[in-house]
Amino acid sequence: MKQKDLTLIAVVVFASTIVSLVLSRFVFSSPQNRNLTAEKVDVIQPDFTSPSLKYFNDQAVNPTQQIQIGDTTNPNPFNKAQ
Repeated sequence: MKQKDLTLIAVVVFASTIVSLVLSRFVFSSPQNRNLTAEKVDVIQPDFTSPSLKYFNDQAVNPTQQIQIGDTTNPNPFNKAQ
């Protein structure tokens, strides 16, 4: 490449950068987008009511218990070697 070509490429890159920055200010950063407000949230209180005893009681099903189906003791059931 010649020195003239490199200078032309540098000028085109600089000009396109300036144009893209100016256009992005108008398109993406409009004044309506700069003045956004957030929703007001309720204050979290440290006290709360107890959950319903219909679902949370001593006789309720515990979903964290491990369930074993069948009587196999194979730790790798998909291994054909055993």
